[in-house]
Amino acid sequence: MQSNSTPWSSSPHPSSIHAEMVTAVPTIFPRVGYSILSFLMFINTLLSVFNNSLVITVMLKNPSLLHPMNVFILSLAVSDLMIGLCGSLVVTITNYQGSFFIGHTACVFQGFAVNYFGLVSLCTLTMLAYERYNVVCNQKAGLKLSMRRSITGLLFVWLFCLFWAVTPLLGWSSYGPEGVRTSCSLAWEERSWSNYSYLILYTLLCFIFPVAIIVYCYAKVLQSMKKINRSVELQGGRSSKEENDHAIHMVLAMIIAFFICWLPYTALSVVVVVDPELYIPPLVATLPMYFAKTSPVYNPIIYFLSNKQFRDCTLEVLSCGRYIPHGPTRVSINMAPLNRRSRLTSLNRNVSKQCRVLPL
Repeated sequence: MQSNSTPWSSSPHPSSIHAEMVTAVPTIFPRVGYSILSFLMFINTLLSVFNNSLVITVMLKNPSLLHPMNVFILSLAVSDLMIGLCGSLVVTITNYQGSFFIGHTACVFQGFAVNYFGLVSLCTLTMLAYERYNVVCNQKAGLKLSMRRSITGLLFVWLFCLFWAVTPLLGWSSYGPEGVRTSCSLAWEERSWSNYSYLILYTLLCFIFPVAIIVYCYAKVLQSMKKINRSVELQGGRSSKEENDHAIHMVLAMIIAFFICWLPYTALSVVVVVDPELYIPPLVATLPMYFAKTSPVYNPIIYFLSNKQFRDCTLEVLSCGRYIPHGPTRVSINMAPLNRRSRLTSLNRNVSKQCRVLPL
């Protein structure tokens, strides 16, 4: 798609002209298509807001859950909630209308908000994987795990992502309408070296590098767990095969959900840079951002609803305190760094208590 063929080109226009042109954007997608997108994004908005609001409420009502590792989960829930409110909710309304009728300023704000909070979520997932790797596999780094370390790491993440979200507002790339013209994001269609340089660095530092860290860290965590279980068997103990399988399934779910949400978004930027003259149909240009907006639905389910302790706290909140947990309590492996012998002793102690272990 050529940028000069769209009503919102990158050339300067007075704000009043922008407003008139926004409301006059022609329908370039069948009306039934807009209605389907509006319905799907409505469901996505409900699930995103409910799931992440529930996570935040449960954690604030149960201070025992607010240990250094779970602070990352709280940050993730906050950024995902903002994606649902600033992204999915707005797109639901604009698709229902059939155009981005709320003006150019709102378009820039939505593009900024979705880009910023989406990057925060992505980088928080990366920090979470890195800290889990440190705790399980890196003894010296694991000793430093504390609330102060977690907050410092999150502060870096939010400032790092703020840089990449603000620079398009200052002229390095830009925000504008995308695809079927009912949502806004980075101006993928803009053909300029400024935009290309931003997209190249954005792809390398904000997707490829985080993905490499996540895959490496979780691969090492699973490898370390497998070695510990094998050592337990050699010592005559009973390995926790069920818990190991649970961890593997959880890691696979995290990686698959991560790629479903962010790979199309990144692939589009790569295609635009590699072949600037390639025509991209409006619906194809829209879908990557919509896939990214589904990440707030997956994250709470993967990171919280698969944990019995959180499920008990959640049911207690939803039932207004009437829910009473039943069955054995699932406990976590002590995340403090241990030497080989103490790790085996700790694992055998957990097995002897007949408690199910959540390695992650």
